[in-house]
Order: sequence, then C-alpha cells, then structure tokens
Amino acid sequence: MLTTERLILRRWQPADRAPFASINADPQVMEHFPGAMTREQSDHLADRIESHLALCGWGLWAAERIDSGQFIGFVGLSPVPDDLALAPGTEVGWRLSPAHWGQGFATEGARAAVAHGFNELGLDEILSFTAVANLRSQRVMQKLGMIRDPAKDFDHPRFPGWPGRHHVVYRLVPPARIG
Repeated sequence: MLTTERLILRRWQPADRAPFASINADPQVMEHFPGAMTREQSDHLADRIESHLALCGWGLWAAERIDSGQFIGFVGLSPVPDDLALAPGTEVGWRLSPAHWGQGFATEGARAAVAHGFNELGLDEILSFTAVANLRSQRVMQKLGMIRDPAKDFDHPRFPGWPGRHHVVYRLVPPARIG
C-alpha cells in the first residue's frame, strides 16, 4: 500500500469491481483504446491485476480517495507486455473515472508509484505509452518529468487496423533517489 496526500493506493477489494466495470465501459475513458469493456472483461482485468499484486507486492493499485474512501480507478506499475517491442520493462499507468480527471489524482498517484519503483524496486527506467491522440495522458507523463522517446514509438501489435494503434513512448530514469 502507498499513501499520498489525497490517495491510498492499495490492494483490490470485491467492492471495487462494479465501479471499475463502469470506468471500463465509459466511452470517454476508453476513447483511446480499441473499445469499451464488458463486465466480464473488466473483471478478468481486475483478476489479472490483483494476481500480479499478490505475487509481486507491486502493480496497478486500486486508487481510493482518503477524504471519502471512494474507489476512483487504478494507478501503479505494470510489466510491459511481452508482445511489445519495449519489453522487458516496467510501465507506470493509470485509469480513473472521468469525475476525477483534471484534479491531479493521476499525477499524484503516479509520482508515488514511480518513487516506489525507483526507491523500493530499484528500477533503472520506467516507461509510459499511449495512443498519439491521448494528449491528456501525455500531459501527466510530462508532469512526471518523463521525456518523449520517439525512437521507441510503436504500432500496437494486438490491434491491426485500429486507427489509434500508433503509440508514443515516454521514459524516466532516476536522477538519484527520489521520493
């Protein structure tokens, strides 16, 4: 578990499933993905996320607001999928409900995840990537101090024919220990 000024990044709970499914079914949230998820797909993703957290002790933590106890999505670290040219590596990522966009929650949670990755896990580099058109996520990457690495940009291999398959890549290396 990680704690920031306004967030608790924690293991997933059964009560997180329904709001997570709503997030994954929201067309605004999934605008830069090939499509929205069904409840079954969302639950499968939550199962995979929680399995990784249980096995490794780090991952895509459930993000909960301290002031209300409300689940608002996820923020954390994830292994880069093996089918991407960037692998092996570790990605920082987030997915929040639109009601919590534009309030700094993604940046705040991602900063804690990045600090954990560098300080506790000893990572040499953390990556983040998104569809070219996802400027909102790219702004979060920039706020984290990540630098665009055009040489690593790629077409997502799982989605041939999808107009959003071209992805931009951002990198962050620790200048020293951060926190």
